[in-house]
Amino acid sequence: MRKLILRNFLSPGDIVMLTAAVRDLHRQHPGKFLTDVRTPCPQLWEGNPCITPLDEEAPDVEAIDCHYPLVHESNHTPHHFIHGFAQFLGAHLGVDIRPSEFKGDLHVSDLEKSWFSQVREIAGEDVPFWIVVSGGKYDFTCKWWDPARWQQVVDRFRDRILFVQVGEEGHPHPPLEGTINLLGKTDLRQLVRLVYHAQGVLTPVSLLMHLAAAVEMKGGRPKNRPCVVVAGGREPPHWEAYPHHQFIHTNGALLCCDDGGCWKSRVVALGDGAESDKPENLCVDVVGGLPRCMDMIPAAEVVRRIELYFQGGAIRYLTPHERDLARSAILASRPSADNSVAAPRAMG
Repeated sequence: MRKLILRNFLSPGDIVMLTAAVRDLHRQHPGKFLTDVRTPCPQLWEGNPCITPLDEEAPDVEAIDCHYPLVHESNHTPHHFIHGFAQFLGAHLGVDIRPSEFKGDLHVSDLEKSWFSQVREIAGEDVPFWIVVSGGKYDFTCKWWDPARWQQVVDRFRDRILFVQVGEEGHPHPPLEGTINLLGKTDLRQLVRLVYHAQGVLTPVSLLMHLAAAVEMKGGRPKNRPCVVVAGGREPPHWEAYPHHQFIHTNGALLCCDDGGCWKSRVVALGDGAESDKPENLCVDVVGGLPRCMDMIPAAEVVRRIELYFQGGAIRYLTPHERDLARSAILASRPSADNSVAAPRAMG
């Protein structure tokens, strides 16, 4: 058996895609490989049956720095992100690796499933909820949407959907009124468990989009978790979108993304010397601090995409009893005056 340590130190969303490649390597070549990983996100590998602890210093262990060069063809070839690591790893090992499922490979243990969700701990009972992400990272401002529009969406579903706002501490996530506030209150494993309990996810292109697909649905109905993604024109939709998600893109509507995604990261330069700070790498069409491709997406369109899941009968709105629990939970989760969540600085 070949012993492999697979290394990648990119963002958690990338690591979710690596889990898929490791799964399919073992499914299609059983008994031929032992695999371990070195990534910034060990919590994403918890319970993974494909992982065997290996010693990097052992002479029979091969370390592989994993990449997905297929992304450079993504504007013009019919591939999803899930093909990226699989194609690279297969070529490196001299084997064929084909995606066997359209999602990453995350595992929630039976013990974890038996635990109360963070929402139930606040509400006192299980209440259906959607996770919402209203921000992102400062070095990827091209993924940001208007905070006021996130709020409009939440307001539109007041007393019908309970939204739970999450976001990593240190990243800009404008607090939304009328939500359970879990900003900075979930580590990566807690976030996985929260997604397991979630009825749906509302997010820009982010880790949460990949988790929404990769984490199994509690109770099994519907089989796939509803997810609405506010995407704009940065990435080609076929590279990022999952078939059961509502992926709101504007590719083809603007000259800057009429031939796939622009793949720009920033609206304005940050002065950190990064390659994405160069003028030729900045967004070329900015409206009110937003990329125009994001500005073109109104709150009403996001509302409509969420409503589709309810209109089609895949999921249901809150009952009157759940509505009352949701109201109390929202109040209970508000940050105290001594532990408030600061709003991010204005973009641009």
